[in-house]
Amino acid sequence: MTDEGAYGLWLMVAINVGIIMFFVLSFLKPKGQREWRSMGVFGAFVVALFTEMYGFPLTIYLLTSLLGNSYPVVDPFTHINGHFWVALLGGSVFVWALVMLVSSTTIVGGLIIMSKGWKQIHGTEGGLVTSGLYRYTRHPQYSALFLITIGFLIQWPTIITAVMWPFLMFMYYRLARREERDMESQFGDEYAAYKSQVPMFVPRFGSVIRRAES
Repeated sequence: MTDEGAYGLWLMVAINVGIIMFFVLSFLKPKGQREWRSMGVFGAFVVALFTEMYGFPLTIYLLTSLLGNSYPVVDPFTHINGHFWVALLGGSVFVWALVMLVSSTTIVGGLIIMSKGWKQIHGTEGGLVTSGLYRYTRHPQYSALFLITIGFLIQWPTIITAVMWPFLMFMYYRLARREERDMESQFGDEYAAYKSQVPMFVPRFGSVIRRAES
C-alpha cells in the first residue's frame, strides 16, 4: 500500500464489506425483525470500519486536528499509521506485525467458530444441540461474532466503531435472551438444565480443560 494510495479506495471498501457481510449472513441467517435489526447494526459497524480503513480516515484526521504536533508519527495519513496502536507507538513495524497477528487470529478464529456452530445447528434438524461447541457456550455463533468485532477493534479501532460496539453487543445479548425463552418453551426442563450448566457467551476456562481431557 503506497502512501499516495492509502485512502479513497472506495472499491476496496465495497469489496471488504461485501465479503464480511456475505460470510456472516450465510451462517447467522437472520429471520425475524429483531435478528435483522441486530444484523443491521453489525452491518453499520462493518461499513464504518472499512470506510475508515480504505476510504477516509476520520479518526486519524480528528486526532491530528486535536493533538497537532503531539500526534506520535510524522505522517499519520500513511496506511500503516491508520492502525491506532501502531501510530500511538510511533509507527513501529514490529507493533504493526504484532497487531496484525493478534487481530487476524481473533477474526479468523471467530469465523471458524461461526461456521462450525452453523453446521452443528443445521445438522440436528431442529433438535436441541448440547455437544461440540455448545458444550462450552450456549451461543457460540454470537460468541464468534463478538470475537470478530473485537479483532477488528484491535486491528483498526475508530471513534465510530468504538461507540457502536457496546450497542451491538447489547442487541445480540437481548436477542440471545429472547432465543433462550423460545428454547425453554420448546424443550422445557431439558434446556433449563443445559442453561444452568453452560455459560452464555464466554466459556469457563476450567470446564474447557476438563472437557478437552475427557
